[in-house]
Amino acid sequence: MNRLVARVTWLTEALLALALGAMMVMVFGNVLLRYAFDSGITVSEELARFLFVWVTFLGAVIVMGQGGHLGFDLVVRVLPRAGQRLCRIVSDLLMLLCCAIFMSGAWAQVAINLTNNAPVSGVPLGWAYAAALVASLGLGLIVLADLVAALAGRDPPPRHDEIALEPGA
Repeated sequence: MNRLVARVTWLTEALLALALGAMMVMVFGNVLLRYAFDSGITVSEELARFLFVWVTFLGAVIVMGQGGHLGFDLVVRVLPRAGQRLCRIVSDLLMLLCCAIFMSGAWAQVAINLTNNAPVSGVPLGWAYAAALVASLGLGLIVLADLVAALAGRDPPPRHDEIALEPGA
């Protein structure tokens, strides 16, 4: 299972790198064309915007999987182990509820906008909203895995800031 997660993470990170590279080429190329030749490629602005949406949502999933999102755990850290576990379970359940609401709204937007096309490229706008659908699914799976681990009594994986603060690191 860990190998599958590692491969999916690697693939997602590779797609993010490709999308960022494509965005950079399109935006820089457009700036160069406008400055030097007083012209531009109109479709590149629209496609760069769509890629930016995908990069934002997929990046959020990657960061969530690595434990990199901001968190407030001042109160939870002073609780006994059982209290920490209970807070983790309640937190995971609330996050799953948020992911379900997010997924429901994203699904509705995808369905509504699949018949609406972008003005320049003609790409169905549902594809832009699909980024939110994919993100809600990815975030939900990460939270669900953490909930299962919490119910089984396993500790959460260390966050990036905790790894860096370990002695000798």
